[in-house]
Amino acid sequence: MSSPSLQEEPKTGNGVTADLDLDWLSLEDDEEIRWASTPHRYSVVPALLVGVPLSLVLVGIPIVAASYLQYKNTNYVVTNKGLYSKRGILSRDVKQIGFEKVQNISYSQSAIGSSLGYGSVEVSTAGGSGVELRFRSIPDPASVQELIAREIDAGKRDSADGDGDADDVLAEILVELRAIRSAVTDDGAGGDAETPTATGEDVGAERTASETAREDR
Repeated sequence: MSSPSLQEEPKTGNGVTADLDLDWLSLEDDEEIRWASTPHRYSVVPALLVGVPLSLVLVGIPIVAASYLQYKNTNYVVTNKGLYSKRGILSRDVKQIGFEKVQNISYSQSAIGSSLGYGSVEVSTAGGSGVELRFRSIPDPASVQELIAREIDAGKRDSADGDGDADDVLAEILVELRAIRSAVTDDGAGGDAETPTATGEDVGAERTASETAREDR
């Protein structure tokens, strides 16, 4: 059986994945695991209740074995970027949903699940039809739902901060461009002011000097 710590409320850090085989999981460089678990160990109880009595006629043994193998070979993971699900005994069925696609999160518990402390979290995506991903029979589904909602909100805040930083950079570039344009304009105006311009008085003085020179001759 898995470590009891994996069957409690969600925890952060790599300690919660110590007893899980997550070789199938491929994460990005800046992606971190927030929570990981198998289904709750008590989720095999219904199969035991049905399978043990039937084991006397050998029919119940496959039921119990299938339930246990499904429990051992199912993993659910929440990271800071999305949700992952791995199911399958002989083969692997891996699903992944990024937080940017998540539209709705809900959880449910049957009467037995509520009494034993497990339930399911269902995730719907924008543009999808119905539930796209389901964490079945996990411990404390309400806490997992809250964890997912917090990670989605954190991702939105990070995205908004990134957009704000980009806007700040663009604003600084515009300020620099305006300063350069202003400097170029001022230099052009200064160059025109230094160019000598003949005035009416200068022209008149030149004419008087010319006439005086002719008279002297």
